[in-house]
Order: sequence, then structure tokens, then C-alpha cells
Amino acid sequence: MKSTRQRFHRRLGRRGVDVLRAFQAAAEQALDEALGALGYHGERPHLEVPPDAAMGDLGMPCFALAKALRKAPHAIAAELAAAVAARVTAGGDIAKVAAVGPYVNLWLDGPSLATAVLTGKPLEAAAKPGKVLLEHTSANPNGPLHVGRARNPILGDTLARILRAAGHDVEVQYYMDNLGRQVALLYWGKRHIPAASLPLAARDKVDHDLVRYYQAANDRMQADAAVADEVKELVARLETADAALLAEVREVYEACFSGMQESLRRLGVRYDSIKDESDLVASGDVEDTIRRLQQSARASREDDGANYLDMADELQGSKSTKFYFTRRDGSSVYATRDVAYHKWKAELVGPEGRLLDVLGEDHRLQALQVGIALAELGHRRPDVVFYAFVSLPTGKMSTRANRVVFLDDLLDEAVERADVAVRQRRGQELPEDDLRRIAEAVGVAAVRFNIAKVQPEKPIQFRWEEALDFEGDSAPYLMYAHARAASLLRKAAEAGLTPGKGALTAPPGDGEVQLCKAIARFVQTVEDAATRAAPHRVCAYATELASAFNEYYRDHPVVACEDPAVQALRLRAVAAADAALVAVHDALGIPVLDAM
Repeated sequence: MKSTRQRFHRRLGRRGVDVLRAFQAAAEQALDEALGALGYHGERPHLEVPPDAAMGDLGMPCFALAKALRKAPHAIAAELAAAVAARVTAGGDIAKVAAVGPYVNLWLDGPSLATAVLTGKPLEAAAKPGKVLLEHTSANPNGPLHVGRARNPILGDTLARILRAAGHDVEVQYYMDNLGRQVALLYWGKRHIPAASLPLAARDKVDHDLVRYYQAANDRMQADAAVADEVKELVARLETADAALLAEVREVYEACFSGMQESLRRLGVRYDSIKDESDLVASGDVEDTIRRLQQSARASREDDGANYLDMADELQGSKSTKFYFTRRDGSSVYATRDVAYHKWKAELVGPEGRLLDVLGEDHRLQALQVGIALAELGHRRPDVVFYAFVSLPTGKMSTRANRVVFLDDLLDEAVERADVAVRQRRGQELPEDDLRRIAEAVGVAAVRFNIAKVQPEKPIQFRWEEALDFEGDSAPYLMYAHARAASLLRKAAEAGLTPGKGALTAPPGDGEVQLCKAIARFVQTVEDAATRAAPHRVCAYATELASAFNEYYRDHPVVACEDPAVQALRLRAVAAADAALVAVHDALGIPVLDAM
């Protein structure tokens, strides 16, 4: 059979290299030709990865073909397998094909795939059209981030990295809620509450300092109606984008946000842009949104003057089927401004772009309402990743009630625990500065990975024994695999050995084949995770890749190998695995340490 792989690589040009897809294309072509020989020219069932590698690399279910071909699925599978087998040639992309019940299972030619991985360009996803505007975290700038919502920036930043690895142009945005009651409370507290009357800040950090004013102001508002009226008036002025008041308030909340950003930077989280909620009011976008919503066939008005959309047809069973977009005095509410914000985002990315939001599970109803309102106005709905909250054995957390474990506290404890583990392993070998640097990287990475590896909708109770496990499904395990590879490559270089280029010096064996199959899955893994907005899939792949490398490292000595041709092959395999490990580190926001 003529190789599809060569045509595939020529077609890719500079858009990226995906070795595995080239081999899959060969399998798809063989199946298409076999189906045509059976008289079927409809849509081919999608290829799947069998649950057990012993069952092949790819499988195609034949259930959907039964009606058109008027045969039982297992009979179709047998005929297709025989037809494909007749087209398989030695040295081609497919090594074996067999019918297993109603499935056609195919084994890709392992040595050919390993050769393609080890002699080709680095694996890289093709560039994708359009722009992705990803909004995440967007927490109220009124105090430090707490553990419960730590999942938002970790998921958001990991998604951004995965999307970029998958070839997307990504802009990460923070939506600054600078018009709400939280900001008004923080501002009121800073203006009216003496610092001497407050408890000491938990740490010398500006967001920890300012949250004291917010919490005290909230207590005062609950106890004193006059304070509640003052805060209410501040909110009303803010919602009109009062320029003079905004200038004063901005000085306070931006100071708090600077402290929040310090924590986010420690996690490796960065933003490309910040969009102020007040901009949408000042520009007239919110007013225009209200006017257009009032013209909707869904629009109604309460007797007190509040405007709403009737969403009973789409929100059956919800606690509220009315989407209020103005109060009784005609002023906008947060959700209305959220509609205007998403309209603005859609115009920014254009028709080929994608909007992606990361929101807590408590925002499901409002997000659904905003999506329906956007559709009513003729705008696209964003894709939303909802996440369950992170908990510790201490239970639920609340910034307002001062019952909270802050993200800073979690990161500090992670680093201290990592420091103990690092000193147990390398305490007698490394200088103090290196020990602390490694502990910081391992501790922060452990937090990121342990949160990102769980499917977003599933709740997490953070457990230290899992997060800092050097032998299991964890960031330290992944980091240690790269450190091993980097150490081996250093030792090889000291011995005068460097990974070569061009033709291989020896044919790939089973060890190289299994390792290269793991390496080759990188591109499709990040593309699939980007499409599904599922970072946990890349975490699972990272563990599999690290395991594959560790097995190869254990069973295939390089520097001590006495056969120069095999030694050169193994060194090439280690270098390729290390490149993939570094790529997956970057996709997950895990620091790369050459020594641990």
C-alpha cells in the first residue's frame, strides 16, 4: 500500500508535524478503500483507541454499517479486516489487521512510527484559524484568593497553555468587576474604618491588609442601616460609571488586585488583558443591550418597573425562569452587563473566534440565562467550563465571614512540605539556594497538577499525600522524569555523546516503539483537550508519558551501552522523550527542573 505518511507530511508544510495522524490517515484510507470494495460509500465510523494495547492501536466499530450493508456487524468486521489485510505490505504504515467481534482492529507499524518520531521534526500542532478569548478567575478585587476558588485560575491558565500547544491564538482576559457591592464595601471600609481598630493582617501583603477593611465594612453594613444606605448609594453611583468616584475607588481595588496578581504569578498564571466592567457602561454598550432586550418578544415588565425576559421554555424546573435585566428604577444589573461584555467579546474575536469562560458551579443558572439572552440578541453563546470547588478537611470557606484558607497559605504549606521531601533526597548534595528553589517549584507544581488532573465537574478534597507523591500521578513524578532525562543527556554529553540527526544507526526495538508511541500522542492529546476544554486529559497523558520514559530508562542503559549503534539510537530516543516531557510541562504550567 502506498504510504499516506509521506503525502501527509508534504501537505502539512510549516503548519506542524503530527506523526501519529499520518499513520492514522493511512489506516483510514485503507478502510475507505475496503468499504468501497464492499459497495459502501457513506460516512465511515470514527476510529477509536482500544481499551487494551494488546487489541491494537486503532479500532473501528461496525454497528453503524449493518443497515446499509445488510449484514451483522461481526460479519462486516471480518470482511473488512480481510480486505484491509490484502492491502497491507511489509514496511508500510499498517502492520496487522484483525476482526475482533464487531470491531476491525489495526496495529500500526511500530518500527516505522518510531523511525518517523526519531528522525522527523519536533511534534507540533498545526496552526488553527480564529482566535480564542479565554476569561478566567475574574474574582472580585476585595481580598486574597482563597483555596475554594483556586481551581479557576489553575484550570484557566492550564487551558490557555493547552490551547496554545494545540495551535490556537489565545488571549487570556480578566474581567474586572469594579462596579459591584464588593468594591463599594472595600472602598467604604478603607475610607471610614481606622486601621488601629482592625486585627493584624495575616501577612505583609496588600490584599491581606485590605481584606480586613472589607470584612469590617461588611459587619458594619449588616449591623447599621445607615452604613447600608451609604454603601447602596456608592453602588448606584458606580453603576453609572461616575468618573470621579471610579478614580477614587480604582486606587483601592487596584492595590488589592496587585496583591492577588502576586499570588497568581506565583502559580505561573498570567493575563494578556484586563477589561473593566465600567468600560461597558461608559461606552453605552450596556444601555444599548437594555434597549435591545426590551424589544425582545420574551421581554416583560413587573408592576414595579423591573424588566425581565421570560425564559420559562428553556428553564423549566429552575428556581427562576425570569431573567431580570433592569431593576425597577431602570438601572442595569450585573448579568445585563455580562451580556454586554460577551457581545463585546464576540465582536472582538470575529466569526471564526471562540469564547471560553471558566466559572464556578454556583454560576450555572446565571450563565445559562446570559447565554439565552445572547442568543435572543443574535449573538453566540460562550463555551463554559464549570468547576466544582476545592475543599480542605477544614470545610467550606468564606471571605466575607473570615472563615477562609487563603491560596497563599496553601502555596506556603505546599512549598514547606516539598522542602522536607527535597531535603530528604538531596539535602547533603545541593546548596541551600538550590534546595529552596526546587522546593518552591515542586510545591507550586504539586498544587497545580493535583487540581488540574481532576475532571472540572468533580469536587476535590486536596490531599497532600497525593499532591507530593514522587512515585505516582503527580507533578513531582512528571518533573522527576524530565530531571532524569536531562541528567542522562548531560552525562552523555560529558562522555562525548550527542543525539544525532538523520538516519538511525540501528533499527528501533520494542522499547523504542513503545516509547515513541507515547511521544507521538502528544499533538492529538492537546488538540483533543483543547476542543473538549478538558485539561485533565493532558494530565493523564503526562503521567503515561513519564511512565513510558521511566520504563525505557530502567531497561535501556545509554552511557553504559557497549554497542555504538544501539547507544546512538537510545540517546536519540531519550532526547525525543525529553522534548515531549518539556512540551507537556509547558502545556500544564509545570516548571522545568533539570535537577531534583
